[in-house]
Amino acid sequence: MCNLYRMTKSKAEVAEWFGAEDDLGGANFGAEVYPGYPGLVIAEGAVRQMHWGFPLALKGKGGQKLKPKPVNNTRSDKLDSFFWRDSFVRRRCLVPLTAWAEAEGAKGSKTRTWLSRPGSELFAAAGIWRSSDEWGDCYSIVLTGSAGRAADVHTRMPVLLAQEDYAEYLHGDPASARDLCIPWSDDIILDRTDQPWSGGSAQRSLI
Repeated sequence: MCNLYRMTKSKAEVAEWFGAEDDLGGANFGAEVYPGYPGLVIAEGAVRQMHWGFPLALKGKGGQKLKPKPVNNTRSDKLDSFFWRDSFVRRRCLVPLTAWAEAEGAKGSKTRTWLSRPGSELFAAAGIWRSSDEWGDCYSIVLTGSAGRAADVHTRMPVLLAQEDYAEYLHGDPASARDLCIPWSDDIILDRTDQPWSGGSAQRSLI
């Protein structure tokens, strides 16, 4: 599952790539995006900043309210569930990224393997979004089963969208959008590194 991704392009480059409005002004974003931190999405025709993860309310022993957990991924086979259904029907978005990471290796010594599309400096994953009392606008990435080289790393991967399918995913009816939530059939690049999976921090930068 995707718990870390890179987005190394500026918001102006993202706006140009997706033909979206850029009205964010000076905003802080990390080149590496972690659950619970802000990322860029394309929603309602504009590049927007949102919190990665829908808030899941948690309670401790005795019923005391705990800090909510960010649910940052949405399984494509669960899109009809109560937690996700309204957002998928009404508020679909594109999540721009340049690569995503998965953990490989033995427990306690897992390393980062980065996955990307060859010949594409920027591409889009399918997403959904909503407003929340806890974090304001927030988004989640839609996952599907893995295929090809991605299946060597993990059983699931983000739903990657071809450029010609952006409009259909964003504005088509839910059935048409769901038909696009399938494994990516084209090639994927794997970059296996010796970077430890744990211990990273979200590096905030102005872009």
